[in-house]
Amino acid sequence: MSIVELKKVSRVYQSGDHEQKALNKVDIRLEAGKFVVILGPSGAGKSTLLNLLGGLDNPTDGTIVVDGRDISTLSNNELAEYRAEKVGFVFQSYNLIPTLTVKENVALVKDISKNALDPVEMLDKVGLSDHLNNFPSELSGGEQQRVSIARALAKNPMILLCDEPTGALDSDTGVIVLKLLLSMAKEYGKTIIIVTHNQNIAKMADVVVRVKNGRIKSLEEQSNPLRAEEVDW
Repeated sequence: MSIVELKKVSRVYQSGDHEQKALNKVDIRLEAGKFVVILGPSGAGKSTLLNLLGGLDNPTDGTIVVDGRDISTLSNNELAEYRAEKVGFVFQSYNLIPTLTVKENVALVKDISKNALDPVEMLDKVGLSDHLNNFPSELSGGEQQRVSIARALAKNPMILLCDEPTGALDSDTGVIVLKLLLSMAKEYGKTIIIVTHNQNIAKMADVVVRVKNGRIKSLEEQSNPLRAEEVDW
């Protein structure tokens, strides 16, 4: 079943008399429960695509349908509700609140999500049950990223959007994080969409979308994607 469909989506940014086409008439259809990697060089339009899917930006033209709803027509308040109920975000920067404990950082989602999951359970899923009362400054970079993943998962979103989630991590920690994300797609039916320039991550994907110069260069479905530990990092 299709969970995401973009039809002739363009995003143009205006700077004085200059127009920059970050996306140009993009068409994509993605099924639910897939591990999707959006691959391309810097400036290709990957992050713009992720921001549009997350309701953080609006298309200049075209329609974006998520779970049967055209989010490109929503008001700001409706987009805020969409982000709260449907979407989880994992960024390269962890965006943790330094004055709150690990548990408190994850528990914050209860204030914005009606179907939030138990923060302790989610932290256990990412292997951090022994760090509930630690502050972010007491954790390694990989542990902080796992907290951000636990927080995103605790929202119980249909779609998890990840922008270079392993970009600041060493290879061993990156594998741990990717295995966690992959399990969310395979075991919990979440649609995971990762934006990256890392070709190795694409080897794990059910679907690889290649973006170049604001256009979809190719969309490839992989019948036998590799596990994280099988990839030569």
